[in-house]
Amino acid sequence: MLLISVWTDMAISSQFNATLLLFSSMYYLSIGLFFFTYFVTFYLDLLIITNDRLLHIEQHGLFSRTIAELDLCNVQDVTSEVHGFFASLFNYGTLHIQTAGAVDKFIIRQIPYPEKLRQALLTLVDEDRKYHHQTKAAA
Repeated sequence: MLLISVWTDMAISSQFNATLLLFSSMYYLSIGLFFFTYFVTFYLDLLIITNDRLLHIEQHGLFSRTIAELDLCNVQDVTSEVHGFFASLFNYGTLHIQTAGAVDKFIIRQIPYPEKLRQALLTLVDEDRKYHHQTKAAA
């Protein structure tokens, strides 16, 4: 009788351990998947600026993205925002680009050095407008 009692306790104990292992594995995998998704979303957000166009690729989750493109001569206003202690300390913020195109406003969040990027973008916009003005005058 004692042998059966010990055997059932061991069986329940090993079943409990297996269940505990299963649920703890699922818990840690879900936490890992959450952080992986957040990292991929952050890492695959791109802002590509050339001397003629601006391309913004924004990743939404693992399998969805939005791609928006605008000509630099359509840029009307560029503003940068840095809010909070950590944003000021690590110098990152939000860049707002007001346009005259189909997409009226580009918002790029958590971008490093938003003020320097704003100044560089405004310089490129001025150069692009001068180029387009010269080509229109020559034609």
